[in-house]
Amino acid sequence: MIKTIAQKMDPEQDAIDLLKQDHRKVEALFKEFKAANDKRAQKSISRQICTELEIHAKIEEKLFYPSAKRESDEVADDVNEGVVEHEGIKRLVKQLSTMNASDELFESRMTVLEEYVKHHVKEEETSMFPKIVESDLDLKAMGAKLMAEKRKQQAARGISTRAPAPSSRGSRGGEARAAN
Repeated sequence: MIKTIAQKMDPEQDAIDLLKQDHRKVEALFKEFKAANDKRAQKSISRQICTELEIHAKIEEKLFYPSAKRESDEVADDVNEGVVEHEGIKRLVKQLSTMNASDELFESRMTVLEEYVKHHVKEEETSMFPKIVESDLDLKAMGAKLMAEKRKQQAARGISTRAPAPSSRGSRGGEARAAN
């Protein structure tokens, strides 16, 4: 049911690179949403965006943020701000999940969600991430933990983390299969 943009699943990828890759993926989905010509496509893309944001927030809040705070006193305010920004994003995601694309406020909520996400990404990438890079946090080990949790979250949602086999006959039947 949920299509995802293929993501490089590199077990050696560091945490910052993985989180930035998530950011780029969601930015691309927002562009796809804006280019969509019909409400059905918009709803499908909005579901993908919301799922990506839910998983991203979960792995940051569960693993990345607490570790970053432990390893660097300099990021505590950035992390706390990130948590508050996630609250606003999650509120919009929840609202959007109950809406139809034809609802009067659907596109407006998507626009505001994109603005919130852009602000959050800018804050993380220009303020928080550089401080974390300078800390003692083992970014490779954290990247592996984030990827493992991300795969777990994707599997729980029925999202395959593997690219479909070239010989597959379409997306039927494989949509709900989870990666191990």
